[in-house]
Amino acid sequence: MTAFYHVCFVVPDLDQAMRDLRRAAGVEWSDPVSDRLGVWDYRIVFTTGGPPFIELIEGPPGSPWDASRGARFDHIGFWTSDVRQGSQRLEEAGMPVDFSGCPYGRPFAYHHMDGIGARIELVDVTRQAAFLNGWHPGGEPMPAIDETPGG
Repeated sequence: MTAFYHVCFVVPDLDQAMRDLRRAAGVEWSDPVSDRLGVWDYRIVFTTGGPPFIELIEGPPGSPWDASRGARFDHIGFWTSDVRQGSQRLEEAGMPVDFSGCPYGRPFAYHHMDGIGARIELVDVTRQAAFLNGWHPGGEPMPAIDETPGG
C-alpha cells in the first residue's frame, strides 16, 4: 500500500467543477466545506467512496489555491508520519517548500516538484482521524510515509 491518498485541482468555480466531474465520470461528492487559513477564505470538497480521493479547492487570488488564471492540477497528497521531517527530506532532495500550513496550526506542506510540474502535499498522519471523520466516516486508516531515520 502507498501513502498516496488524493489528487487536487484548484478551480475558480467549485460547483461547476463538481457538476462537470459528476457528468463526465459519475463522481460523487461529499458536501463542500468553507474554511479559512490565515487571511484566505476558501471552499473545499472531496469525492466519496474512499481513497484515492479527488479534492477540489476554490481559493481567492493570491492564496495558495489561486485559480484566477483557470483551473489546474495542483498537487498529489500523501500522509506522512512527521510533516516537518518529511518537508526537510523533500527540501534536501531539491523540492523546495512552496507553502506550509504549519505556521497556521495546520500540519501540511506543499513542495514544488519539477518532475511533475506541480506540487506534492505532505499531511501529518495526526490529522487522519479528523479527515476520516469529516470526509470518509467509517473509512479504514491509510498508510503514511515513515519519516523516521532509516524508515
